Amino acid sequence: MDDPDYLTRGLHRLARRYRSGRGPTIVFLAGYMSDMDGGKATALDGWARAQGRAMLRFDYAGCGLSEGEFDAQTLAGWRDDALAMIDGVEGPLVLVGSSMGGWLMLLCALARPERIRALVGIAAAPDFTDWGFTAGQKAALLEAGRLEEPSPYGEAPYVTTRAFWESGEALKLLHGEIAVTCPVRLLHGLEDEDVPWRISRRLLERLRSADVRMTLVKGGDHRLSRPADIALLIATVADLADKGAGHYIDDKAS
Repeated sequence: MDDPDYLTRGLHRLARRYRSGRGPTIVFLAGYMSDMDGGKATALDGWARAQGRAMLRFDYAGCGLSEGEFDAQTLAGWRDDALAMIDGVEGPLVLVGSSMGGWLMLLCALARPERIRALVGIAAAPDFTDWGFTAGQKAALLEAGRLEEPSPYGEAPYVTTRAFWESGEALKLLHGEIAVTCPVRLLHGLEDEDVPWRISRRLLERLRSADVRMTLVKGGDHRLSRPADIALLIATVADLADKGAGHYIDDKAS
């Protein structure tokens, strides 16, 4: 695998893998405690490479190959990492967000509406600081400043800090209309034990866009990383990328 290059934001260097090509640029936003070299990100990148398409994937501060301490990060900070990354490339974008990355893709779309041609959420988890914790867990976070739980995806515990939780609470979206107007596709496994598929249903109802479709995958878990799940993801991104390629207006040129 090629070495990443780095973008400096504040005190940290953020790792990224960017390849130019046919637009719109596909941008992958990883989930919580994940990185740009996960299975879905690399599979999508492999397809994009074969198709000659532009692709950007990266690690948030404190994650993967990027600098920083994981425990010091917040949702707002990772949103700003993502915005710095997409501001570093030109042209229209299709954002693909997995789990927490689905929350970040919405925040980025609200911040850069003129750049975004489409969104694809994979078990998108907006507002998970609200619905993803019990009252007891929230109380423990506020009291101790940190919550550690076993993770089903590895030996490292699932860590949430009070700073991250408070940042998420300040950026909740599902309480009202979400002013995203581009096409949106939501993919969700019916057997997802981490993010209930009804969260995607709530998101569908809140989005302003008239072009929103939700696909429920029978037998699919939270990761949606089986070969058939990856094929569905690639087909979904390909369809939106083809539709969005001809509808970009460069505001700087007008």
